[in-house]
Amino acid sequence: MSEFITPVQVAEATAVVRSLTDKTPTIALVLGSGLSSLADGLTHADIISSANIPHWPASTVSGHKGRLIIGELEDKVVLVLQGRSHYYEGLSMNQITLPVRVMAGLGIRTLIVTNAAGGINADFTPGDLMLIKDHLNMLGMAGHNPLRGPNDDHLGPRFPDMTEPYNAHLRQMAHATANKLGFQMQEGVYAYVAGPSYETPAELRFLRMAGADAVGMSTVPSVVVARHAGMQVLGISTITNMAVPDPAPGTTLTHDEVLETGKRVIPRLTNLIHSVVRQIK
Repeated sequence: MSEFITPVQVAEATAVVRSLTDKTPTIALVLGSGLSSLADGLTHADIISSANIPHWPASTVSGHKGRLIIGELEDKVVLVLQGRSHYYEGLSMNQITLPVRVMAGLGIRTLIVTNAAGGINADFTPGDLMLIKDHLNMLGMAGHNPLRGPNDDHLGPRFPDMTEPYNAHLRQMAHATANKLGFQMQEGVYAYVAGPSYETPAELRFLRMAGADAVGMSTVPSVVVARHAGMQVLGISTITNMAVPDPAPGTTLTHDEVLETGKRVIPRLTNLIHSVVRQIK
């Protein structure tokens, strides 16, 4: 199988999704580890198994269900991607970002992405929500950019601007919404690494010196492709654990811990997303 996804394959996948719903979503949400229950808030929903969509990447990670749910949320028609695929699962960058290409093909103009991340900033604590204001695309800078390969000018420009990958207006809206809901959000830079192994202390020290506030294994390829397609993006990280550069002897981290912290944050994150979606024009 080629590492590249062609415009024809994008069109085929988009056509199948269109055939399985009569709704026209304008906002998409990509839910990270442990956050898939947010989709339960949609009403009049059409549930589409990603297994029924041609060329769609299959997720093999616990906490990622692999479904599209298209329904109503706060009087808006929303597409929720319940689970995502990752580069570390053996897929190419083009393959893991096909869902965003399909979203653009459906006419979606706003993408809200969530993820579970390790907190590098010492002022963070597990359970914090961090608005992503910028990112370090460690894989992209090393050559694994999802826009590598042939460019279709109908999808976006060969050299897209990334001055503002995360929309400033949406970030301001999220901050104001969180304050009204009675909590404050952190804001910072998200470092994207390949995984699936967690970072070594030396790697965390490097990322901290590079300006990263949090680190994770997803989100950034989708954001790059969304911006290439002209979509506006809001990114939110749940700080599920502290990625400590100098851990105590015997310290370990498991995926189950990440999922457990994600579950505790769900009510706050759910309220925030509901309120933000309500305000998007």
